[in-house]
Amino acid sequence: MQQLRNWIALGKNWVVSVNIAARHFQCEDFLARLRSILSHYPDVPPHMLEIEIQESAAIEDIQHVREAMLACQQLGVRFALDDFGTGYSSLSYLKRLPANILKIDQSFVRDMLDDQEDLALISAVIGLAAAFRREVIAEGVETVEQGVALMQLGCDLAQGYGVARPMPVAQVAGWAASYVVPTDWRKELLVG
Repeated sequence: MQQLRNWIALGKNWVVSVNIAARHFQCEDFLARLRSILSHYPDVPPHMLEIEIQESAAIEDIQHVREAMLACQQLGVRFALDDFGTGYSSLSYLKRLPANILKIDQSFVRDMLDDQEDLALISAVIGLAAAFRREVIAEGVETVEQGVALMQLGCDLAQGYGVARPMPVAQVAGWAASYVVPTDWRKELLVG
């Protein structure tokens, strides 16, 4: 939250995504602690905080997770289902879990250009995200070609080495200021 405050002061309205382990998320005081943390940063809009929970962890106690997600969303915090497609994905779970974002697992993205089954799974997840009015992000995008293929399928958000390697927080603003979208991605964005 402090880093969000720092970036807001620089005019950067970036969402920060935080991975939460299932055991932390299922603590009885999770919501109270989150509410307390948010109250210490009243100048940081809660929608700039996104909590990621792994799909497999979310379905272990789906009713508790659903209630906690809804309560957090009432505070303005967003949710992402991480590694989507690797757990026990079902339409029922997707319907019951009010995540804002589905993150396509990198294991599908890695071989999508050579493996028609991975490509079909990615296409299906993108279709599900659209049908359930969720955003979709592809994890593990390492090449321009993967990015182009994902955009052609309807996924315009990505993370991975093809965008940037992990870096210290002090370098993020400078990297963002000098980042140039690959030419093929710009072309695809104009066509799409």
